[in-house]
Amino acid sequence: MPQGKPPGVRCAQLDDNNLCRLFGDPRRPDVCKRFNYDPELCGTSRNQALVNLAAWEAAT
Repeated sequence: MPQGKPPGVRCAQLDDNNLCRLFGDPRRPDVCKRFNYDPELCGTSRNQALVNLAAWEAAT
């Protein structure tokens, strides 16, 4: 996404299993490389992670 990813928009690089197509690829954006799994943010489900991410995006 050359212009950046707007909040709430699914990343174009996610596959049908919500896995990054660019994982391990040098073209993967730096912001994604720095984003590590965090149980507090990700929770125990995809839905919980999306709720938490939406709250972070709204706060910034």
